[in-house]
Amino acid sequence: MSGKEKTAEELAAEVKKDFEKAIDATKEIAEEALETAKKTGENTDALKEKADEALVKMNGLAEQVATLEQEIAKGGKPADADRIKSPGELFVEDEKVKEFLASTDKRGKASLEVKATITSATTDTAGAMGVLVQTQRVPGMVMLPERRMTVRDLISPGQTDSNAIEYVRETGFTNNAAMVAEGAAKPQSDIKADLVTRSVRTVAHTMKASRQILEDAAMLRSLINHKLLYGLDYVEEQQLLSGDGTGQNLHGIIPQATAFAAPITLSSPTSIDNMRLAMLQALLAEYPATGHVMNPIDWAWIETLKDTTGRYIIGNPQGAATPRLWNLPVVQTQAIAVDKFLTGSFQQGAQLFDRWKSRVEIATENEDDFIKNLITALCEERLVLAVYRPEGFIYGDFGRVA
Repeated sequence: MSGKEKTAEELAAEVKKDFEKAIDATKEIAEEALETAKKTGENTDALKEKADEALVKMNGLAEQVATLEQEIAKGGKPADADRIKSPGELFVEDEKVKEFLASTDKRGKASLEVKATITSATTDTAGAMGVLVQTQRVPGMVMLPERRMTVRDLISPGQTDSNAIEYVRETGFTNNAAMVAEGAAKPQSDIKADLVTRSVRTVAHTMKASRQILEDAAMLRSLINHKLLYGLDYVEEQQLLSGDGTGQNLHGIIPQATAFAAPITLSSPTSIDNMRLAMLQALLAEYPATGHVMNPIDWAWIETLKDTTGRYIIGNPQGAATPRLWNLPVVQTQAIAVDKFLTGSFQQGAQLFDRWKSRVEIATENEDDFIKNLITALCEERLVLAVYRPEGFIYGDFGRVA
């Protein structure tokens, strides 16, 4: 007998043949029961049990016939036809093994030669067992790196209900105060001021997603919200430092800051010395500095400076203190160029007004989104930066990069 797999038609024919035999057997039992009843007037328990068994077998075969006929009608194969058989199944179904087990003298041995090497392949080939290996999915999502935003924390916060901020800034003061003799005329001092107007600016962006994916993956909604807010913060930090004030840009601190000019001359000043001199320059402008801003590369340079004995000057490899220099906080951000620094009176010299704080809104208001089952997520904020005293901010170079 060949090992060729039987088709659904062949299996149906075999089962149907057994079914017809079961019908004939059931008829014989029924006729025997009728004959017995005529002679004795009653049916024996043995005949009833025999008839019940025949009916159960016949019903089971009828169900098999129906199932196979459905498979044939669909043009398919039996439900387990595509299943890869295990080595154990192949062994017990082998004709030589069956012949050995059926023999009365079970001496000798029976063997099955598995010609194919069992591999992790998933193709329809002998020995392919890759379908048994399931891919492991790491939960969640591996996020892209994000910049930490910190410049806003240095600036005095504020709020506005208008679309613009106006403030009067002193632009000049001539102090003629002097000692005056009795009866003499008093000297007059002069002061000049300027009205400065700063308009509220909007930072915004949108993202589209289907309603289905947001409902099926709740994590995605929070991810979109997070990314939208992060995008605003990223642009905001750049604008607070370097916005040029044209078009819809904020007028940032650096374009208005005073250039670094060391008030005193030191021999071979270090990067640490330059920061102290910038603090002095702000102090001489009557605006004591409250913080430093620099690129992470420059802060790493400062932290790794050593004295002549090889000891770190300010850095402590085992420490976990917040970065500080000359008792002021140090903000590290890539929004400022390498080899540049900004030192100033952030709390007195500038103020950030929020018209709208960062918000995320979701809507399907336009017709195209409604028809396509899309959702538009809008994230925006409105703010304005007022730099009261440009001379209170000192911007300069460390001098390490040509």
